[in-house]
Amino acid sequence: MSRTMAGIAARGMALAARLMLARYLAASLAALCVDMGLFLALARAGLAPGWAAMLGYGAGIGMHWLLSVRFVFSAATAGRPLRLLRLQFLLSALLGLAITGWLVSLLTAMGMAPVGAKGAAVLTSFIAVYLVRKHVVFGLR
Repeated sequence: MSRTMAGIAARGMALAARLMLARYLAASLAALCVDMGLFLALARAGLAPGWAAMLGYGAGIGMHWLLSVRFVFSAATAGRPLRLLRLQFLLSALLGLAITGWLVSLLTAMGMAPVGAKGAAVLTSFIAVYLVRKHVVFGLR
């Protein structure tokens, strides 16, 4: 491959990666709306913040699956067993769920407001789960 073609290919791959991250971010924001809405409603109803965070996160998992398969990683799903993808997606979501529940519980026990603790958990779990999904669940094989 010529240097020009290699450069074009490299720029194309970089653009595709940025677009994938942008689509993942949009899917995450939609799922976060579901997650935070339920979290706030449950916390206001008196449920412990850690449990409210985990239930909200769980509701966001379903939204994220639908958006991820259709809009974010659709090219990576072609010809792959859907059952395996669902299992791997669920396992990566459970990682995020564990991070969320643990961090919200820890930070609120240390005196942080539940919404602030949830915000810290959102950022931490977003990074961890995106990396797992990009490189493991939907990684090109």
